[in-house]
Amino acid sequence: MTRLGTLAVVTATSAAIAAPFFLKPYGIFLISTWAVLTTAAVGLNLTLGYAGQISLAQGAFVGIGAYTVALLTPLGVPFFVAFIAAGLLCFAIGWGLGYPALRVQHHYLAFVTLAFTTLVFLVLRNEQWLTNGIYGITGTPRPTVLGWKTNGGQDFYFLCLSILTILSFATWWMLRSPWGRAFVALRENPIRALSLGLDTRRYTLMAFAIGSSLGGLSGALYAPLVQFIEPNSFALSLSFNLLLMVIVGGSGNFFGPFVGALVAVLLPEWLRITQGYYLILYAAAIMVMMAFCPAGLLGLVERAAKALNDRRANATIPVRGEGAGT
Repeated sequence: MTRLGTLAVVTATSAAIAAPFFLKPYGIFLISTWAVLTTAAVGLNLTLGYAGQISLAQGAFVGIGAYTVALLTPLGVPFFVAFIAAGLLCFAIGWGLGYPALRVQHHYLAFVTLAFTTLVFLVLRNEQWLTNGIYGITGTPRPTVLGWKTNGGQDFYFLCLSILTILSFATWWMLRSPWGRAFVALRENPIRALSLGLDTRRYTLMAFAIGSSLGGLSGALYAPLVQFIEPNSFALSLSFNLLLMVIVGGSGNFFGPFVGALVAVLLPEWLRITQGYYLILYAAAIMVMMAFCPAGLLGLVERAAKALNDRRANATIPVRGEGAGT
């Protein structure tokens, strides 16, 4: 990471820590939503941006994680036990969902994951004996950590931010390990990766499983954040929104989901002053953004930084004959 990149990360981290002290309750709720959804977007970025596997199922895994916590905590199960259970359950389901990726690719795989999201939505809506159907589940309690109660919005935000930091660091470490290089090789050219002896089958399944588990852990935080969950919250629109976060921020860029989630959470709120036109303006802004920076916002920043460095390098090259005696 360059010095400028390190400075940007430190500045962003400082802003994330200081923000709740200057915001009203609804503002704290919004940045808590950002922290929760960023966790899911990091998982999707691993599956899509690094392993190159198109998935429209991440919203479904958020829902599975949310319902896991909402169903287990009223039974007396400690929150963090339910939290881990949500991650493990989504890991197992994601591993199974990865099998179609061994046979189909690109838009065919997108249709498979689309069907899975629809299936999960129908189960959440129709199986009232388990999920309470369209009436949803209310009152998911917020946890107490070593005597620290997170009932307040600010306290729960710092819990979400802490978990996001831990999971992000673990993902960053993994992407710089041989696993991360294997994922990139799988994205760039699966046939070449296979010819080099890479077990593409195992790494494809791992990309789905780990990405899905991060979605489940995000949902495990979402349930106590909103304290009311119902099937429509995890419909296909959530999967599209998470996909938008990854693409807008920069697919395959580690910090892309952080930026993309910030845009997806805050931009619609800022545009609400236009009343009935805010969704139209939001869609238009995303279309323009994708037209001019298909590599995402961070890709645009990197391109501008490269152009600036090239200009500086050219400026330091002496003109031929400059300084020579006559």
